[in-house]
Amino acid sequence: MATGKITKRAVDAMLNKAQGSRADAFLWDTDVKGFGVKMTPAGKRVYILQYRLGGAGTKTRRYTIGTHGTWTPDAAEKEAKRLLMLVAQGKDPADDKRDRVRLATDLTFNAVADRFETLEVPKAWPKSGHFVKATLRLHLRPKLGKRPLPSITGRDLTALLDDIDGGQAMKRNVYAVAHRLFRWSKGRGEIDNNPLEGMEAPKPVASRDRVLDDRQLRLVWLASEDLGSTFCALIRLLMITGQRRDEVAAMDWSEVDRSRAEWLLPSARAKNGREHLVPLSPQAVALLDGLAGGEAWPGKGFVLTTDSGKSRVSGFSKAKRKLDGYIADLIEDDDAAVDAWRLHDLRRSAATGMQRLRIPGDWIEAVQNRRKAGVAGTYQRYAFADEKREALAAWGGHVAVLTAPKDNVVPLVRNA
Repeated sequence: MATGKITKRAVDAMLNKAQGSRADAFLWDTDVKGFGVKMTPAGKRVYILQYRLGGAGTKTRRYTIGTHGTWTPDAAEKEAKRLLMLVAQGKDPADDKRDRVRLATDLTFNAVADRFETLEVPKAWPKSGHFVKATLRLHLRPKLGKRPLPSITGRDLTALLDDIDGGQAMKRNVYAVAHRLFRWSKGRGEIDNNPLEGMEAPKPVASRDRVLDDRQLRLVWLASEDLGSTFCALIRLLMITGQRRDEVAAMDWSEVDRSRAEWLLPSARAKNGREHLVPLSPQAVALLDGLAGGEAWPGKGFVLTTDSGKSRVSGFSKAKRKLDGYIADLIEDDDAAVDAWRLHDLRRSAATGMQRLRIPGDWIEAVQNRRKAGVAGTYQRYAFADEKREALAAWGGHVAVLTAPKDNVVPLVRNA
């Protein structure tokens, strides 16, 4: 039985000493009892630990630490010492390995979130569970999904919240969902600590009711021309479709159909997790034609992109600051200033504008994919496809009028 200090030179030398051997060769370390290297006839070298649980007379067990190359001799020796400490405490390193494998699978954020959505969300949020699932899907799973829950720290979550480009309200909502998930997992004994325990929640924000009037919408539309084709189209699509910013920003060419003048938002991208048909007004079709360079739309790829469809448009805050500057340059003495507004206000302004056009409330809710509460949400399944098309056509036509050259602007026309 070969013995000696296990070093890189000693492990490399095993290849020369065992040339032509038909049996496994071993080198046992002289300093760390039970620590060794096994080399197969094919030349594969593996670090191992041989140990007994219960002292002399008990069965010898062998544990594979890892392959030479993936593990260095120094790292393998440190791991052997750690495992021997477990043995001294009466713990089997094989059990420790199974626990770590479980940690890498059953306790990843995604695995825990799956159980959380199945077991806790329907009970704790019977009416708003779709929002919790959307928060997990859009903000938490992409950043934390593959990480073991016990390895996630408060600092990790603080960085995640700071990176959210959705305003204070969104940060507060993400914090609330994450806090509940970690507290739930701790209560089940899966983790010892909730990393958000004791961390101050993002401050609440006052409910917004900001609506841009026709003069302000006109200024936003005209100023967006200077943002370039991608961001110009984003702003104008937000205005005439009344959809959510992130849903519009991630629009894919595979979701839109020019012949039918429709955009089918898949459930996986919808905030409420429900597939949503958005009829495209002539104004929306014209914007997409401009991005596609004609009436032949691509079959796939992001519609709003700055890198040929490989990734969706981003940098909304920077674009919004530029837009505000362009708006200021357009304002004349008789124009209303467009101050203290956000991109989401375009969605509220579209809904309010359709109300002013005497479009029924049910139609507007359908246009904006708002989930009905209670019994209505459960049993009323009519899709309002024709009504949505009529509503968006009317709103698109109104926006076309108010953004036309000033001599052609006419007052808002109400339906009879």
